[in-house]
Amino acid sequence: MQTVTHHGRETAYRTFDRGANGPTILAVHGSGGTHRVWTPQSKLATEFQFVALDLSGHGESEDVSAEPGYEALSAYVDDVVAVAEAVDADVLLGNSLGGAVVLTTLLERDLDVSETILAGAGARLPVLDDLLRWVSADFERVLEFFQEPDHLFHDADDATLELSQAALRETGSDILERDFRTAHAFDVRGELSVIDVPTLALVGEYDRLTPPYYHEQLCAELPDCEVTVLDDAAHLAMLEVPEQFNDAVSGFLTE
Repeated sequence: MQTVTHHGRETAYRTFDRGANGPTILAVHGSGGTHRVWTPQSKLATEFQFVALDLSGHGESEDVSAEPGYEALSAYVDDVVAVAEAVDADVLLGNSLGGAVVLTTLLERDLDVSETILAGAGARLPVLDDLLRWVSADFERVLEFFQEPDHLFHDADDATLELSQAALRETGSDILERDFRTAHAFDVRGELSVIDVPTLALVGEYDRLTPPYYHEQLCAELPDCEVTVLDDAAHLAMLEVPEQFNDAVSGFLTE
């Protein structure tokens, strides 16, 4: 892991380097995640430089004192900009809350990127009232909810489910609640027409957290956008169907 220092804190990131000469992709995880959610995308490093970061308070990155909502979102954007500048990123890839961070970066910061990929994302990311209540009062219920079919996964094996639960436990309820409330407050509907970066919207066909129509709405607002639906997957398609996911990313960037 490497780190970059900015705004008085260190943000950690990992570079998957297999000698590729293609564009550099910077991947941003979602609520409660870390850079490890992108491990199956390390295979893309044969074609592209692939970098995955830990947002503040996640994984190996230092935390930041920020209230849930726009303040936390802005702090996460600071993380992305700092790492993007350190690695000279060409492409931003965001999943779920990470997609909100990517869109906010494009809307509010002067960061030059050539393409964007939004996976399991949306112009608005409402979180169920039950999850907002359970995350502080009954964390195990949150984990059970995410294990249910078509939430994080459509039909994942036991090992993948166990790894997912372990990752959420490692992040903990405080950070997860901040992420949930930050995602819940996010809403950039009606603002996306100014983003002229070519965009790929990727979604699992069974994703109930950010369904396919979220991505269709994204592409209705973004001037240069296409939707790809990934078969037999839900919200974390990059883990559940990594070959499909990687092929879609590679095809988009090489076109």
